[in-house]
Amino acid sequence: MVKRIVTGAHYGLRDWLAQRVTAVVMVGFVLCLAIALLISPPHDYATWKSLLSGRWMRIAAFLFLASLFWHAWIGMRNILMDYVHATGLRLTLQILIILSLLFYTIWSVEILWALELAWR
Repeated sequence: MVKRIVTGAHYGLRDWLAQRVTAVVMVGFVLCLAIALLISPPHDYATWKSLLSGRWMRIAAFLFLASLFWHAWIGMRNILMDYVHATGLRLTLQILIILSLLFYTIWSVEILWALELAWR
């Protein structure tokens, strides 16, 4: 008789697809930003301000950062599941990573939308 050990994995296709989608979002943002910087390179504060003050740019930057954090979570969770075998330690590390990424997400929103208030 084979005894199966449940480890909490089995995310498979969903994780693979999420990694690809978040990577495409990040590459798309970086390419658009690079093109914008090549067309009109900012040389002073006012130019940077005008580039980053648009609502669509802030939304795109937030989508980039949210994709980055989700991408990081999937990668870190998979690494922890593969290489940290002590369940308590793995759970503790996963909770710390989740809390860190949530903090970074909230901080990103604060930074991106505080700019709107400061630049009015």
